[in-house]
Amino acid sequence: MYSDMVTLQTMDSVFYEAQRQGRISFYATTIGEEAINIASAAVLTIDDLVFPQYREPGVLLWRGFSLQEFANQCFGNKDDYGKGRQMPIHYGSNKHNYFTVAATIATQVPHAVGAAYSLKMDRKKACVITYFGDGGTSEGDFHAALNFAAVMEVPVIFFCRNNGWAISTPTSDQFRSDGVVVKGPAYGVRSIRVDGNDTLAIYTAVHAAREMAINENRPILIEALTYRVGHHSTSDDSTKYRPVDEIEWWRSARDPVARFRKWIESNGWWCSENESELRMSVRKQMLHAIQVAEKADKPPIAELFTDVYNVPPSNLCEQEKFLRETMKRHPQDYMPDVPV
Repeated sequence: MYSDMVTLQTMDSVFYEAQRQGRISFYATTIGEEAINIASAAVLTIDDLVFPQYREPGVLLWRGFSLQEFANQCFGNKDDYGKGRQMPIHYGSNKHNYFTVAATIATQVPHAVGAAYSLKMDRKKACVITYFGDGGTSEGDFHAALNFAAVMEVPVIFFCRNNGWAISTPTSDQFRSDGVVVKGPAYGVRSIRVDGNDTLAIYTAVHAAREMAINENRPILIEALTYRVGHHSTSDDSTKYRPVDEIEWWRSARDPVARFRKWIESNGWWCSENESELRMSVRKQMLHAIQVAEKADKPPIAELFTDVYNVPPSNLCEQEKFLRETMKRHPQDYMPDVPV
């Protein structure tokens, strides 16, 4: 678990640098929320379905998604499973039962309930977990999903990362209730609040939630209290709306990775040499993955028009024809490495 937390932290650092260098267009880090990613993922089995938001790449990492696969997606090359049609960090993998990330807030929450209802009807010993932020609880989808899950008694875990900020909106402008955990009982959903920076506490909470969800066919709401140390994304400067001192305090005093490291070191399972070796190795692997992804061909233009209709309708065919003609007339406006 610690190794993957460090890998996630290193991956964020390298991709963030790549975006600042202009090599990828967008990125969002999980700084401060590494424990939530890895500890919750460690409890699940591959048969459990994951409906993520956009700050849970660690769940996919734990399930075996390679650093090369992450890089392929962020660079949108021909090996990207989304064929270059998604923004960077909008990962998805059928093989890993990880549904593709959608940028729209909270739409994955009712989808997760529907999937859980399907598992129940098929009598499968598995559950669904869906992740969202505190801002997501202001969306109607969240409330509809909790009500539907409770009424239909489905095995779903609602995991709220209450990290204090929905982009620039603080929780004080989101709700007046005592956090998110109190919203569950109103719908008949068993709920628990946990320290989102305590790796072992998260593991324990999700383990108990999964047992209840599967064995009792009931939804569970988990509120993990944490803090988004990084900017909301590379398009954001969080120092414009929150104190720098506050950010630095959480980074230094409450870092979940450093906290977990102290615990495994106190048990004699880790040392400084292990730490240096791991971080150097992961960074080297990340840099290699980026170099490979960057040199790979882009998906062909035709892929923009596929995978929706079995037989493309006339308007799509016209759009494709128009695009190709425009590219021929104005080749200077298009990247030369995009296969026509």
